[in-house]
Amino acid sequence: MSDRTPARAAVLRTQGGKFLVEPISIEAPRNDEVLVRVRAAGLCHTDLIARDQLYPVPQPIVLGHEGAGIVERVGAGVTKVAPGDRVVMSFLACGTCPNCRAGAPAYCAELFGLCFGGCRPDGSSALADDHGGLLHGHFFGQSSFATHAMASERNVVKLPDTIPFELAAPLACGLQTGAGAVLNVLRPRLGESIALFGAGAVGLSAVMAAKAIGAGPVIVVDPNPARLALALELGADLTIDPTALDPVATIRKQYGGARFSLEATGRADVLRQAIDALMPRGVCGIVGAPALGVEACFDVSDVMVGGKTIRGIVEGDSVPDRLIPELIRLHAEGLFPIEKLVRTYTLDQINDAVADAEAGTVVKPVIVFA
Repeated sequence: MSDRTPARAAVLRTQGGKFLVEPISIEAPRNDEVLVRVRAAGLCHTDLIARDQLYPVPQPIVLGHEGAGIVERVGAGVTKVAPGDRVVMSFLACGTCPNCRAGAPAYCAELFGLCFGGCRPDGSSALADDHGGLLHGHFFGQSSFATHAMASERNVVKLPDTIPFELAAPLACGLQTGAGAVLNVLRPRLGESIALFGAGAVGLSAVMAAKAIGAGPVIVVDPNPARLALALELGADLTIDPTALDPVATIRKQYGGARFSLEATGRADVLRQAIDALMPRGVCGIVGAPALGVEACFDVSDVMVGGKTIRGIVEGDSVPDRLIPELIRLHAEGLFPIEKLVRTYTLDQINDAVADAEAGTVVKPVIVFA
């Protein structure tokens, strides 16, 4: 008798195609693996750039990298979690390279292969379609657009009973990226200004984190009026529609430039604005993900004479076992209202969630499972 778990998954079979909800099966967990019954999975911009092959992944594949659920089975060597534990699944890192050993797993030497390779490190996949055909999986060490996901002991974080799965799931990537960029990297002090370019889930989580630690003024730049209104609701002090006002000129005129900025759109022209809007000795963080190979420009003299810093940031420089519990604590205190960003969909509605995300009518779509 086959020791495989039946599941349903949103399978991507063609570049830029629709997600097809199909029956699949998943192997029993290996020594360090954790089989999770998924209860919620956030839809992230990274899923869509993988769909479109801007970040190449093998197909057919099950995507999804913001999963939360209940541990169903564990491998023989797993001690961190046990069946029945509530967990969120974050990005996977090797745990042994110099950056991992230094406490910087977001810069793991094996990160791209582990998260985008579509397989285990040995080239195998735990997933198969209903006909026994190979399905690529292990996307970010999970592939959580499915009723079950195979994770690793290294990328699961225990959850308290107090947070619903649909609010915990986005913490795995998008929300920890924006919040971590503020809390771990930029670290604005009380009353220091920060300009956030892009009011998606990453940018708005940065707004919440900045307000939670007393930074300000908090400036948000985005052309979507509904998202600017939400930014104000979350505590932004100034919002700018870049189709109506020059954000660089406006920020310089009102505040003499921003002490910090964060580029969350993945657009090279917006990155230039985020750098230009800085005051002398300002710091610009980059979290937006364009296609591989995209280049950007800046005024070298402005950066040099102004003593400016441009800093790449992956996953908010997060150690998920530390940052995710901190964000859950802030949520419990009313300082990180995740629920204001989330709209839920069923697995069968995943293409509706994609359409709404691309139209900008929802900030953070979350797929929920019964």
